[in-house]
Amino acid sequence: MMSIHPQTIGSLLKGKMEQHPAHEAIVYPERSLRFSYEAFYREVKETGKGLMALGVQKGDHIAIMAPNVPEWLMLQFACASIGAVLVTVNTNFQSQELAYLLKHSDSSMLFIVDGFKETSYVKMLEELIPEFQNAHQGEITSSSFPYLKSVVYIGEHTPKGMRSWDSIQAAAKRTEDHEWEKRMDELAPDDVINMQYTSGTTGYPKGVMLSHTNIVCNASQIADCMKLTQKDRMCIPVPFFHCFGSVLGVLACLTKGGTIIPIESFHPERVLQTVEKEKCTVLHGVPTMFIAELDHPNFHQYDLSTLRTGIMAGSLCPSHVMKAVIEQMGLKELTIAYGQTESSPVITQTRTDDSFERRVQTVGRALPHIEVKITVPGTPEEVPRGEQGELCTRGYHVMKGYYKNEEATNEVIDQDGWLHTGDLAEMDEDGYVK
Repeated sequence: MMSIHPQTIGSLLKGKMEQHPAHEAIVYPERSLRFSYEAFYREVKETGKGLMALGVQKGDHIAIMAPNVPEWLMLQFACASIGAVLVTVNTNFQSQELAYLLKHSDSSMLFIVDGFKETSYVKMLEELIPEFQNAHQGEITSSSFPYLKSVVYIGEHTPKGMRSWDSIQAAAKRTEDHEWEKRMDELAPDDVINMQYTSGTTGYPKGVMLSHTNIVCNASQIADCMKLTQKDRMCIPVPFFHCFGSVLGVLACLTKGGTIIPIESFHPERVLQTVEKEKCTVLHGVPTMFIAELDHPNFHQYDLSTLRTGIMAGSLCPSHVMKAVIEQMGLKELTIAYGQTESSPVITQTRTDDSFERRVQTVGRALPHIEVKITVPGTPEEVPRGEQGELCTRGYHVMKGYYKNEEATNEVIDQDGWLHTGDLAEMDEDGYVK
């Protein structure tokens, strides 16, 4: 069993850039955007330097509310490179939910696009923060959101009171390369780097604090389950604001030096076009996405013969869907993953050579270096194999805790370090979980 090698996200990216600078890292076919590892690293560096020039310190919280746009990725890695915590906002949030998250997370900056689907983020913010009208060059003072200093707009025609994305790049000139590199070298793998809000079963959403180690090691092992290599090209139609997009997608692909091909917002035909055009070998999705792709009237016009593996997660996969995905889409090595945000997120996953039955009837077995036990709910006492109980897990992947909520943290992580998932499960003799 390979050991885990904790490292920061910045050092991971730098290592891949040094190994194969000219290899394609990020491709946005619809925008005709292609970044080699070297070019992407440069973008991340400029964004990181820009944030430093604007006074972003290690440990500051920076929120982003946007679909899978290129700037999202630059920000994900730039924040990680300077030790800022990226707070991911669900693109479907409405005014009240956004207000709660901004207040609770103590975010000092918020990055937004114009809007998503039917919702205008700009209007939403103008209603939440009337002080926008008087903001000078993007500097906000708001009585409702005392931590929030500025809102950065991703896109053309920056609204009044907001800062433009380009202004971040322009500010980068005020920070020297060596200052950015020094900041990156000072970070530790156990630093919290990402905060994702999970609705949980009760009350308000809770901010799950995840470290470099949590998500980099988890991403690497997720990639191993799919046998990913540098040659793989991964189509990511799931949202970045969720662990599925940012960890199982972006980071898993990057740990092996592969090529990341995001879909900005899900549309079944766009996925099919992208897979054919970019010769994707990996495709992720929740079952409803795969069903929408298979059911699309133009499905048979597309050549999906390059597809090999991917992950289906988010809900149980009906066997007829799995069969169609394997036979009609060619995803013969598709894997199933299970987890939760609190576990960075994957706890169990099937492997590429697992039988069809195991992929349909189970959520796989524990990743390496992760312990799983099934207990009498709410107790440390294990139940016999094959009997139902609560799934508990322990290892490098367990979150650092809920932000500003020690009580809730202690309710789910016991003194021995076991995370109690609240999910009922059973485990067979071979360690496969249902």
